[in-house]
Amino acid sequence: MKEITYKTRGTCSVAIHFTKTDDGRIIHVRFDGGCNGNLKAISKLIDGMSAQEIHDKLAGNTCGSKRTSCADQLARAVLLDD
Repeated sequence: MKEITYKTRGTCSVAIHFTKTDDGRIIHVRFDGGCNGNLKAISKLIDGMSAQEIHDKLAGNTCGSKRTSCADQLARAVLLDD
């Protein structure tokens, strides 16, 4: 298992912390900043999903007029090679 911190860009949250298991599952997701209730809900909903599943569901999600969102940043983060 590996603990990962991803510094976000273009969002209200400034970082995402999560654990990637040896089989590529994502657990223990938490955000620094952002919309607290919504991000807690996203974290619960995706807990235990594979990185690819998370990416497929959340990539390209935008927030208002921004070209990205906290969910989109998470989708990018989970697929990064560590």
